[in-house]
Amino acid sequence: MSASTWSIQPDDRQRLVKAAIEAKEFAYSRYSKFRVGAALLTTTGDVIKGANVENASYGGTICAERTAFVKAVSEGILSFTALAVVSDVAHPISPCGMCRQVIREFCAPNMPILLVPADYEKRVTEGHAEGGVKETSIGELLPDSFGPEDLDRPRG
Repeated sequence: MSASTWSIQPDDRQRLVKAAIEAKEFAYSRYSKFRVGAALLTTTGDVIKGANVENASYGGTICAERTAFVKAVSEGILSFTALAVVSDVAHPISPCGMCRQVIREFCAPNMPILLVPADYEKRVTEGHAEGGVKETSIGELLPDSFGPEDLDRPRG
């Protein structure tokens, strides 16, 4: 675990990783063939899944992370305790810049973000307790960021 993130319960961590893996199965990645799944843990313990959804215009594509946030926010859910992201790549993949800014909008700087390798389940089965998950935070991924509170700063 990163020293700059708060911790989540092991059961919640496992549930969140599993949900991200499940979400990846619904990715619509017809063009890039790069499937991504994400799962948000809310402060009430609910899990909201998202998958990337591509579009022939490319610009209309939405990443898995933003899909999860859009689903949550459109239902009035604005408080989160963790995020997990997984792709088909054996190395943990980090959210893109646009997703980082959306995460920054809704999450505390030290909220855990779990970057899950595609072979997570195999690693766990082989005895690697953490499954190769890289834990980080939006504070680490987007340092010195611009956020909603900056809009309230005095202008001069």
